[in-house]
Amino acid sequence: MKKKLILINPLRQKSGFVLSTLLFYPPLSLAYIAAMTPSTWEVEIIDENIEEFQFKEADLVGITSFTSSINRAYELAGIYRSKGVKVVIGGIHVSLLPNEAEKYADAVIVGESEHIWKTVLDDFENNTLQKRYKGDVVDCKNYHILPRRDLLSPRYFWGTIQTSRGCPFNCDFCSVTQYLGRHYRKKKVDDILDELETIDNEFIFFLDDNLIGHGENSEREAIELFKGMVNRGIKKKWWMQTSINTGENEEVLKYAAKSGCLFALIGIETFREEDLKDMKKGINLKVGVENYKKIIDKFHKYGIGVLGTFIIGNENESKDYYEKLTEFIINSGVDAVQLSILTPLPGTELYERLKSQDRIIYNNYPEDWDKYRFSYLVHKVPGITEDELYAGNNYIKSKLYSPRIFMYRMLKSLLALKKWDSFSAIYRLNNVYKVSWQKSHYYQNK
Repeated sequence: MKKKLILINPLRQKSGFVLSTLLFYPPLSLAYIAAMTPSTWEVEIIDENIEEFQFKEADLVGITSFTSSINRAYELAGIYRSKGVKVVIGGIHVSLLPNEAEKYADAVIVGESEHIWKTVLDDFENNTLQKRYKGDVVDCKNYHILPRRDLLSPRYFWGTIQTSRGCPFNCDFCSVTQYLGRHYRKKKVDDILDELETIDNEFIFFLDDNLIGHGENSEREAIELFKGMVNRGIKKKWWMQTSINTGENEEVLKYAAKSGCLFALIGIETFREEDLKDMKKGINLKVGVENYKKIIDKFHKYGIGVLGTFIIGNENESKDYYEKLTEFIINSGVDAVQLSILTPLPGTELYERLKSQDRIIYNNYPEDWDKYRFSYLVHKVPGITEDELYAGNNYIKSKLYSPRIFMYRMLKSLLALKKWDSFSAIYRLNNVYKVSWQKSHYYQNK
C-alpha cells in the first residue's frame, strides 16, 4: 500500500496583495517536490488560498510558506504533529530562520529542496529523519524535471513557469538573493519551450524574480525564448517581473510583445535618488530617474503595460513627499501601481540594519510575522509617525483611484498601449489594487 504525502501551501493573510484570485498563483515549488517523489507515494497538494483546509490522513506532510504565512504554516504543522504525523517545512522563511522553524516541525529544509528531497523521504521511511537538511543549489541548465501540474487545481487564472533562479541584483530590502543567491541561473531555452507546450493555461505568469536578467547574454537568451514561442506557435498571454533596464533594449520588448507579453512588473520604488541608494537599487540609478518615463514609453510602444512598484516608509518622508510622489506616479506613465510599505524581511540587509539600530517595532516572533506583509509599518521611521505614514498611503491611493484621475489614467493607458488584451489586464489589476486598499487596516481606520 502506498504511503500518503500531503503538500500544503498555507493561507496567506487576506490583506496586502492577495485579495483577488487574479493574484493567486499555483504553488509551483510543491509541484516540483511532488515530481521528485517516488511513485511508491500517493501525493496530494492542498492550497488553502483557493480551498478551505480540511484535515486529511497522511503519513508525511510537507509545508512551504512565506514570512507572511509562516504562523499558519506552524499552526498546520501543529495540527498534524498532534496526531503523530511527521511534518517537514521548507521555503524562503524557514531557510533564513531555521532555528525558529525547528521548534514547530520535525524537519526543516534550508535552501532549494529538490535534490535533498529523496534523502528526506528515505530517512523518514527508515525512521531516521534529521532535524535539518541543506539543499544543494540547482543547476538550471541541466534541470529537466517537470512539475506535477496534474496535482494543481484548475481554478488558477494564471499558469506558472520558472525559467531561472537567483537575481543578479542585491536590493537592500529583498530576501531573494539570500535564499537563491546572486548567481543568475537560467534553464536552456529549448527546455523552457518544451515545458510551455505542456501548460494548458492560456494566461501565464513567469515566476522568475527577474525574467530578463542583466547583461547581453541574458537579453540574448530572452529574445531566443520569445522567438521560440512565436516559431513554435505557443500562443500564450503572459506577464513577467523584470527591472527598469529591460526597457533599454527594444529588441527584447519587440519579441516579448510578439510572443504575447501583456505587462511587466518593474521595481521603480521612488523618485528620490537618496532612497534608491539606501535600497541599493543601482540599476535604477544607472538608468536615471529622469529617464523613467522614456523607458515606460518604450514598453508602451510595443503594447506592453507597466505595473510599477513603489515603496513608502523610507526615511524622512512627509505629507509634501507623498503629494510629490503621487504627482510623479500619475505623470510617469505607469499603467498600474503596487504601493507597499517598506518591510524588513528576515535575512535582508535592511532587517539586520534596523535591528542593530533598535528600530524594529514589532519583534514578538513568530506572532508578529503576521504583520510583515507590506501593509504594516513594522519599524521606526525618522521624521514620520505610524499614523502619518498610513495617512500618506491613503492620500496617494485616494488620488490614484478617484473617479476623475482613475479615468484619466486608464484613458492614457488605452491610448498608449493600443492593444486591448494588455489594457484589459491593466484595468483589472487596477481594480484589484483598489479593492485591496479599501479592505486594508489603514483604510478602515482612516
